[in-house]
Amino acid sequence: MRRFVVSLAAFATLAAASAASAQTLKVVMHSDVKALDPIWSGAYITRNHGYMLYDTLFAIDEAFQVKPQMVDSWTTSDDGLTWTFKLRDGLEWHDGTPVTSEDCVASLKRWSARDAMGQKLAMSLQEYKIVDPKTFQIVLKEKFGPLIEALGKPSVVVPFMMPKKMAEVDAFKPIDDYIGSGPFIFKKDEWKPGEKLVYVKNPKYKPRPEPMSGLAGGKVVNLDRVEWVWIPDAETQLNALLNGEIDMIEGVSYDHLGILEKDKNIRLIRGRASNQYVFRMNWLQPPFNNEKVRQAASYALSQEEFLQAGIGDKRYYRVCKAMFTCDSPLASTTGMDGLIEGNVAKARELLKEAGYDGTVVVMPQPTDLGVIKQIAPVAKAQLEKAGFKVEVQPMDWQSMVARLAKKGPPSEGGWNAFGTSWVQLDILDPLMTPFLTATCDKARSGWPCDEALEKLRDKFVKATTDAEKKAVAEEVQRHAMQVVTHVPLGEWFGVQAVRANVVTRPVPAPITTFWGISKK
Repeated sequence: MRRFVVSLAAFATLAAASAASAQTLKVVMHSDVKALDPIWSGAYITRNHGYMLYDTLFAIDEAFQVKPQMVDSWTTSDDGLTWTFKLRDGLEWHDGTPVTSEDCVASLKRWSARDAMGQKLAMSLQEYKIVDPKTFQIVLKEKFGPLIEALGKPSVVVPFMMPKKMAEVDAFKPIDDYIGSGPFIFKKDEWKPGEKLVYVKNPKYKPRPEPMSGLAGGKVVNLDRVEWVWIPDAETQLNALLNGEIDMIEGVSYDHLGILEKDKNIRLIRGRASNQYVFRMNWLQPPFNNEKVRQAASYALSQEEFLQAGIGDKRYYRVCKAMFTCDSPLASTTGMDGLIEGNVAKARELLKEAGYDGTVVVMPQPTDLGVIKQIAPVAKAQLEKAGFKVEVQPMDWQSMVARLAKKGPPSEGGWNAFGTSWVQLDILDPLMTPFLTATCDKARSGWPCDEALEKLRDKFVKATTDAEKKAVAEEVQRHAMQVVTHVPLGEWFGVQAVRANVVTRPVPAPITTFWGISKK
């Protein structure tokens, strides 16, 4: 009996030690999670959720270079039309079944139905071929230069790999089962909408042997459990972090930087990827159905004031005219001379040539989205200096999203222009950039309609060398600023805050991920 008691005591001691060593990270992300299907939803928070439990065929590293992830090796036929991919060993779904070529092909088909870059790929596709359980082919009708870039697309919509059963669900309907092959397992039974999501370490995940770099390399998980705790109020988030109730805030309010910088228990991390402020105009309604009026706006606007109003701290923003963002492979200022510099005289001249009749520019403003709510009032002030008449209409973000889908005039609930922001990873080239789609009523809110621009984007599809891609990207940028699909308003960087005992990667990933993180 004594031996049994001693054994129980030893077991209790071991259990307590194990519990103490278990690593749980509690983090407030930038948003609550409303949707769990990263193919059906384009929300950034849903994309982040996707990176927790799904994996990708390819991924980008710190230099924005595409590297293999689930793929072990690949070859291309001499004519560039047949691409053969072999999956690496040890890939398993969370339920223990192996990842197969059929799963990957079904996943690519579902992704391409929802993603602009995937849709372009589908237009060049002849067929998918299953060679064996670990090998498949993409057979093209015509060359598709950025094929690997498409498969390694880092942001919405990401070509995440899912089991065939889930991947065969209609792409326009959300899935209801969440099995991936990635580094974490989603605990659906612990999901409390509006409160928290829970992920636990996938014990069977086999990381790549290469060091972590960006979203590529070995996804080494040190944490046992990650909890996304939703706290909507920024002040409450701040206090929870200062009191040690949470370990991390993904996106800190810039108003709180001073407080956090003075606390020795807190460390601030500048985001790796930039974000681009954007001014978007409605091509369907006056006055921006006139190209000269759109051009007038591109001369009237000035980047610095938007960045100062939205961010304020020069450490976390930069003036940048590059449509595909600064410090990226396709960065260029081609076609940008004199634009976005507050040239009131040039703007007035163009308005006069256009015969602008004083039509009021109606701009919705999302008052509950701090990082972009200042775009509308700053744009109003700058446009009015040039002779525009502008009305800003405040509303919450969800109401604004619903309004932006309306194509009618403002008098019928429509709009004329709005400001928003895109993460760098969504706008790295002419195919990825959503606001460059110029397919009329099939384009995103704003509905640009320009056959020449679409031909240039198709030309980018056929470019195979880096030099060719760069040249075509500059053509696209020059033409897009001539017809004015949208106006880049500068770049800003998000700031994360973590407790001092949280060990993060030396170079943060361009998207918030939780491999390579531990607690001490």
